[in-house]
Amino acid sequence: MFKDWTKLDDANPLLGPGDEVFRCPISNSHLKWREKDVFNPSAVRHGGRVALLFRAEDRVGPWAGTSRIGLAWSDDGRAFEVEREPVLFPADDRWRELEWAGGCEDPRVVAAPTTHQLPGMDRPGGFVMTYTAYDGERARLMVATSRDLRFWTKHGPALKPPYRDVWAKSGAVVTREHGGALVAERVGGRFWMYWGEGHIFAATSRDLVQWTVLEHEQPADRTFTPGVGNVVKPADPPLRVARPLVSPRRGGVDGYLCEPGPAAVRTADGITLIYNAASQTDGPIQPGTPERAVRYCPARVVFDAEAPEAVIARDVSPLFEPDRDYEVAGQVNAVCFAEGLVRDPLDASRWLLYYGTADSRIAAAASTSG
Repeated sequence: MFKDWTKLDDANPLLGPGDEVFRCPISNSHLKWREKDVFNPSAVRHGGRVALLFRAEDRVGPWAGTSRIGLAWSDDGRAFEVEREPVLFPADDRWRELEWAGGCEDPRVVAAPTTHQLPGMDRPGGFVMTYTAYDGERARLMVATSRDLRFWTKHGPALKPPYRDVWAKSGAVVTREHGGALVAERVGGRFWMYWGEGHIFAATSRDLVQWTVLEHEQPADRTFTPGVGNVVKPADPPLRVARPLVSPRRGGVDGYLCEPGPAAVRTADGITLIYNAASQTDGPIQPGTPERAVRYCPARVVFDAEAPEAVIARDVSPLFEPDRDYEVAGQVNAVCFAEGLVRDPLDASRWLLYYGTADSRIAAAASTSG
């Protein structure tokens, strides 16, 4: 599943900077909220159209601009019309200290089941967004919910203590396809989410808003004593830590880091997660990558359909690589960073994968089969 992709060269890049003006509620100033860069999009189907929720940066903030999340609509999944104001952004609310002045970054959006009522909602259904809040020192994984994709209710940090304030990003919820839409699905009575930057971890939830990190007991220290052998010195009390499910492989496509991409998709054959694999080159041997630079490409990992923590397959090669001009050069060079996945409105047998290019533009690729 999701093995072969063709970039939409006739349409790419699909979206770039714009000059829409927005009044920032914190600085009380008018600014062009997507003037500098537009990248890292999520995508969902809603009302028969493709909705793209994307990260946009202004030129004002101290960390390469403040990030806000915008919304764009398309009938064909290729030509998008951007709404004039962002839909989720730092505001003078209870989460201001966590989101200002870096902003709200890298959304991932899924539909909630029509049988599940999200906290604060008046009826079942709606949408759940995981996003990154950056205060200039730490990235935190956050959650927001919406009925219509335009108006969002922030619920704060996604991860329960003691992980509330750890560096956390990129929450990809496990879903199943229903009527062309990716809908969050319970496995073993709980919702599952993959998250992390560097390693990929997991968390579970009853309500899609508050998430409990999957842990394991940290391996005990071992020392070797001649004549005695290995002496185990377990922690007292045993130390429990987040359990890494997918880790970098030295010299591999993901030798630098692994980071979840769009929503994971569950079928009878397993749970497929497209993740963003970064490698650091020793020379100019990978297309689009300068010597000793980092290259981001999408790849796949498959987990057991009934045991979402168990890896059963993993790519050794990327799905595609940065080799177009707009992928090779930009705010961050040599980046194809995938976050959005929907059925192609022009061909229901195919998928569209939306990705950020060089942290500057947005592009898409189409699967060659369903």
